[in-house]
This record gives sequence, structure tokens and C-alpha cells, in this order.
Amino acid sequence: MPRLQAVIFDLDGTLIDSATDITAAVNKLLDKYDRPPVTVEQIRVMVGDGAPVLLRRVFEATGTSLDPDRAPAIYADFLEFYEKEPASPDSIFPGVPETLDLLLARGLKLGLCTNKPERVTREVLVQLDLGRFFGSVAGGDTLPVRKPDGGHVTWIMDRLGVTDGAAVMVGDNHNDVAAARSAGIPVVAVSYGYPHIPTVEMGADAIIDHFTELPAVLDGLADR
Repeated sequence: MPRLQAVIFDLDGTLIDSATDITAAVNKLLDKYDRPPVTVEQIRVMVGDGAPVLLRRVFEATGTSLDPDRAPAIYADFLEFYEKEPASPDSIFPGVPETLDLLLARGLKLGLCTNKPERVTREVLVQLDLGRFFGSVAGGDTLPVRKPDGGHVTWIMDRLGVTDGAAVMVGDNHNDVAAARSAGIPVVAVSYGYPHIPTVEMGADAIIDHFTELPAVLDGLADR
């Protein structure tokens, strides 16, 4: 691959374990609409495809399907609940800030490409003091497309000034792998996130079990 210029990260399940916070916001929403609550374990297998899909899955799991005519208002309610849900510093996976600092010290540019709504993403980044690492951020509603569409990733690359596909994607989900492949860049999968299929079956170029393994894996990809 060309000399590495940037690393683009997923957020939920890659940098932070947000399932507890998402569950709390979802259950406040469900309570408002007289629905039974869901568990953290249920949420873990529902996230990854963006908030509209998450809410559709949540409503299907708790009764009747989400009424399309009511979906915009319910989505707005969810964003309001989620923005008010404090993000716990304990949600950051071990080694994340230190490793991101190391990558910046190497002169790499960092981007964030998540299917989480942009408003909530930026609020979470502020609360967890992670926003300082990223030169560009794209949420699931920032563009007309989102992962697994490669345009979501290439937009970040363009904003970072990355040329010749000289970037690597890091994520936990099949959408991250598909988006990276479409964008023409290698992808590293983390084994500890919210995959919908076994991580070894996603087709990533490398898999890491701990975030601190990332710099060495990036060196290995650069040598290919």
C-alpha cells in the first residue's frame, strides 16, 4: 500500500463501549411510547447500522413495528434523550487515548466515520475528550450515504487531504469492512466490538484483540 497518511476509525464498539448509554436512552424513549424496556445485550446486536435502523429494530422487538409516519418524531425524541445521557469515561476501551496520541505523534491524520448521528457523536466526543484527536468527523446523517457505502469513508479521506488511498479503516462491524473495501483501503477489525457476524468471517486484513496492538499492525500492513 502507499505510505500511510491517515487512520479512519469507527466509534461504537471500536473506541467506546456505548451499549449501556444507548440502552438508557432507548429505554427512556420506549417508556415515553409505553413500550417495555430492552436489555444491553439486545442493544449490542442491534447497533451498527445507524439510529433509524436501530429504532426500527427496537420497536419490532417490543411490540408492533415502527409507524413510518411517526418515525421522524420518534427519531427526534431519541436524539434528545441520547444527547442528555452522560457518556461515561469508563466507556472508552483500554488504551484508546494513549494509542491515538501515539498515532498523532507519528504524523498520521485521524478521522472518525460512524453511523451514529452526527449531533450525538460530537456531544459524546466532547464529553469523553476524544474530539481533539480527529481532523474530520462524519456521522451517519452527515452525508446522503453512510457505511457500508464507501463514499462515507472517502469523504473523510478527502477532508483529511489523503491521497492515493493511503489510509486504513479500523472498525468492529461488517459495515466497516465493506466501506473500506469500497473505498479501496485496507481495514483492521477489532475483536471486542459489536459484530453481527464472527469477526474472523468479515474479511478484514488484520484483527486485533486490544487497541494497543494497532500501531504494530499498521506497520505490518505498510510493509505489504
